[in-house]
Amino acid sequence: MHDPAPPPPLPIDALRFAMPPMHESVEDERRHRKERLAGALRIFGRHGFEDGVSGHITARDPEFSDCFWVNPFGVPFRHVTVSDLVLANQEGQVVEGAYHVNQAAFTVHAQVHAARPDVVAVAHCHSVHGRALAALGDLLHPITQESCAFYEDHALYDSYTGVVVDAGEGRRIAAALGSRKALVLRNHGLLTVGDSVDAAAWWFLSMERSAQVQLTAKAAGRPVLIDPKAAVATREQLGTDLVAWINYQPQWQEITHAHPDLLT
Repeated sequence: MHDPAPPPPLPIDALRFAMPPMHESVEDERRHRKERLAGALRIFGRHGFEDGVSGHITARDPEFSDCFWVNPFGVPFRHVTVSDLVLANQEGQVVEGAYHVNQAAFTVHAQVHAARPDVVAVAHCHSVHGRALAALGDLLHPITQESCAFYEDHALYDSYTGVVVDAGEGRRIAAALGSRKALVLRNHGLLTVGDSVDAAAWWFLSMERSAQVQLTAKAAGRPVLIDPKAAVATREQLGTDLVAWINYQPQWQEITHAHPDLLT
C-alpha cells in the first residue's frame, strides 16, 4: 500500500504576509504615522528606554515636510496616545498639540530630518546598553547576524559637549550620521533613522540588543568576528528598512492588542 500523496502547497497569494500599506490620502498617511509613533513609544517604554524626560521619537508629517510629530514633554511613554502627540516645526515651536517639546532633544532630531529628506522617523533614547557602548566610544562589531545589519552602516559621533541646545551641534551630529541608518553618540547613547516609524524603531531595538550582546560577549571573552565579506552579504539581506519594517510587525501587533487605548 502506497502512502498518500502530500497535499499540494497553497498559492503564495493565499498566504498572509504584511507589507507597508499604501495610503489613499495625506490624512490617512498622517493618521498611520501617528498611530505607529504612539505604538513605538509604548514599546520603548516597555523596554525601559525612557529615562526621566529624556528620549524622543519623531515622525515627519506627510504634508508639511518641515514639521514633525513627537512625544509630549513629561508624558510617560507607556501612557502616550495618538491624541497626545505634538506637531512641532523645524525650530521646535509647537504648531499643534497641548504639550511642550523637549527642546534639547528636538534640536538633534530637527537637524537630522533637515539633512535627510529620505528619513521619515528618528529615534533616540538613553537606553542602558546603548549608553554603555557610547561610554566606550565603540561601534558595533560584526559578531552576530543581527549586528551585521549595522556593518559599515553606522558611525560614531566622537564628541560630547553636554546637552545639545545648539543647532550647529545638531548639524554636526547629522553630518556624522551621513547616509547611514544609525549613530553612536559618544558618552550619550544611540540614534537610529528609517523610512518609516516602524523601521526607525526596529533599528533602535535591534541596535540596543546588539550592544547588549557585544558588551556581554566582551566581558566573557574575545568575540569572534564575522568575515567582512559575509558581514556585507548579511547586511544586504537584513539591513534594509523594508526588512526592519517586517521584523517590527510582531511588536506592533502585540502592543496594539494589549493596549488598544494608544490609538485614541
